[in-house]
Parts: sequence; C-alpha cells; structure tokens
Amino acid sequence: MQSNEFAPEGGGSCGARLKQAREAAGLSIEDVAARLKMPSRVVQSLENDDTASTGAPVFVRGQLRSYARLVGIDLEDQLSGTPLASTAPSELISHTHTPRYRRVYEQTTRRAIYIVMTAAIAVPVILATRPHLSNSGNVQSLEMPANPAGAEHGAAQTAQSSKAAATPPQRTPLVASMAPALSQIQASKTLTLNFTGESWMQVRGTGGQVLDEGTVQAGQVRSYTLGEVGYVKLGNASGVEVRKTGESVDLAPFSRGSVARFTLSSDGSLAPASN
Repeated sequence: MQSNEFAPEGGGSCGARLKQAREAAGLSIEDVAARLKMPSRVVQSLENDDTASTGAPVFVRGQLRSYARLVGIDLEDQLSGTPLASTAPSELISHTHTPRYRRVYEQTTRRAIYIVMTAAIAVPVILATRPHLSNSGNVQSLEMPANPAGAEHGAAQTAQSSKAAATPPQRTPLVASMAPALSQIQASKTLTLNFTGESWMQVRGTGGQVLDEGTVQAGQVRSYTLGEVGYVKLGNASGVEVRKTGESVDLAPFSRGSVARFTLSSDGSLAPASN
C-alpha cells in the first residue's frame, strides 16, 4: 500500500500524523514499541505507511488504532475510506446440524432394518415347525394291542386298556412349547432400552457411526441387535432400564453422576467407556 492511500486532502497521512504526535509527546520509537508490545520495525513501518510489510489489513488496522490511542489522536475518519476499513465478519455456517427430515428418514430406515432382521429369524422357525403342527392331530392310541397267543392274558390286557382309556395322556401343545424358544432366540440377540423417564441417549455402531441420538420420552422402547452396537451413552440413567439378552443390566458400574456410558464387544459383553 502507498502512503497516499491514507492521506486525505489538506492533511497528512496516518503515519505522518502518528509520527508528529509521537514527537510532540516526547516519545521515541523504542518507547512506543515497548508500550504497545510490538517490534520497533513495525512502529517504523506504521509511521512510513508501509502497511504491506506489516501484515494482514485486520492486524494493521488494530495496530494503527492502538498507536493512535497511545499518542492521543483519532484516525477513524482517515481509515474509513481506505482498504483498512472494518469489514463485515464472515458468516458462520453450521455443518453439523441435521435436518428433521433426515433424522426421520434415518430412524424409519433403522426400524425397517430391525423388522426385516426379526422376520429373518422368526420366519425360518415358523416354517420349520409347520410340519409338526399339521401332524399334531394324529395322536396314536396308548392302548396295548391284543395278544392272540393266549386267552389267559386277555382279561389283564383288557383291564390295562380300560385304565389307559380312562386316563388320557397329558401332552403339551407344540405351539406353546415353541413360543418360549422363539422369544429366547430373539431376546438372545438384542439390547433393549426401556425408558421409564425422559432421558437423552446416543447409540453408536461398531464403526463409530451414530445409530440413534436424541431425547426420548418415558414409555418408549429402543431395541438393537448386539452385533451392530458398539457404544451407548444415557443421560438420565436412572430413568432407563437396560436389558441384554433379556436380562436386566446394572448401570452402576458404568455411571458417573446421572450419565451412564458403556461399550459392547463383539460377543455382547459390556465395559465402561471413558467418554
């Protein structure tokens, strides 16, 4: 920048006015440098209007104003028409905000994945048990077959057959016996968060990606497959009941204050998390 950029009509430049004010105050360049805590060469450059070697315009503007306050002069009128005039701050744009439609889309996608995975586990079990259900009506008789070899055993066999007919065998329906097995298969592969109070949560996958995050109201339930979850953070830990493979998990070893943090290994075991 040339000195005439700071020289208004009928007056000296910024550097010349600073130099005159310094000399009038009886200060040397070293005195000004010591008071403003800047190198002497920078003070000399400001007085010579050599702002190109001083630094960026924002730093030069601040140095000129500090120098002017020290020697008791006002340079704002001269600075307003120069390249050193104040510029508007850069607009800050957030890149971390997630639009609501994207959060809804991600939550819907995750729930659809959970439904598909549950169906993939339940459908093969139902198909495998269907032949047994279709044959459940063919109950074989427990009566002892008649022995044609001798008439002396006929009465005893008849008595046994009558007793067996009077007391029908107790059989457990196959559907009822398969229901606990199906629920155990599903529970053995899930991590369930039952929210008894309002709480903030964050669930990350094994690769560090965020699977679920936000404030959850009381009465809601979140379920995840153990193999996809790597980290869980719960805000109001006392308002969340955690179940792994159907069994309740004590959050005390993983809690600090009201916040609980834990990680899950590939085999589903829990460990405290540091962050």
